[in-house]
Amino acid sequence: MFIVNNRKFFFALSTLLVVGSIIAISVFGFNLGIDFKGGSILEVSYSTTRPAGEAIKANLDELNLGTYVLTPSGDLNYILKTRDITPEEKVMVMSAFQKDASNIAKEEKFNSLGPVVGTQLKNKALVAIAVVILCIVLFITFAFRKVSFPVASWKYGLATIIALAHDVIIPTGIFVTWIHFHGGEIDLLFVTALLAILGYSVHDTIVVFDRVREHLKTGNNKQPFNEIVGDSVRQTMGRSINTSLTIFIALAALYFLGGESTRDFAFVLLVGVIAGTYSSIFVASPLLVTLKNLQDK
Repeated sequence: MFIVNNRKFFFALSTLLVVGSIIAISVFGFNLGIDFKGGSILEVSYSTTRPAGEAIKANLDELNLGTYVLTPSGDLNYILKTRDITPEEKVMVMSAFQKDASNIAKEEKFNSLGPVVGTQLKNKALVAIAVVILCIVLFITFAFRKVSFPVASWKYGLATIIALAHDVIIPTGIFVTWIHFHGGEIDLLFVTALLAILGYSVHDTIVVFDRVREHLKTGNNKQPFNEIVGDSVRQTMGRSINTSLTIFIALAALYFLGGESTRDFAFVLLVGVIAGTYSSIFVASPLLVTLKNLQDK
């Protein structure tokens, strides 16, 4: 009952985080990668040892490539993502990688992605997120159709979509801020992370909602609705926290021990798991009580 009775405090905290994230997105903007705006991707391998990234970046900075991203890959490779470059510029880029004659730099892969294709990928990513959210809401509305009292089944879907918006906006705002100060870009892996967050968050939310449904179907609906929701949150909180902690540990290991190519992906998921766990316990379920109270007025 503590969470339900103090829901205004938790709503205020979530509102503060969401507004702060929206401000960060507005101020820093999206640093889109070549997946969305087009460009070139070059993978280079070395015959003996991989040179320090700072030395390679110092050479690349002299070529006026604009904004680029250089990430290690495997034990001997580098991946360079930059604007679309000409064959002549690619020769100069390869020379920037090849500064030691005893350590041969070899081109492993080179691809160019046009801006039209990048725009199509961006649009498809937005459509994918929208379709996932719509399907989730429709499923929840259908699944809870038999417990339309005292709260209509579609309001379970409304509470879920508000929680999902919370779980997408906060990780996006934090990640945008992170890459503004530490470097990085928004690519298809970021969209994949958001979709994974949506799936995890709605799974956690449904567990709590399902406990509410069990109470309503087993005759406990004689209790005040706020007590039913409070009991449901209390009974499922341990399960939610333990599950989230297990996922958090796995993602933390991926972030600290994994490669550079998956670090941003793991970072977004870490933030998303925290936001998703918080919203399932402190936002979505208490929001049902608020919707019930508004309905009674």
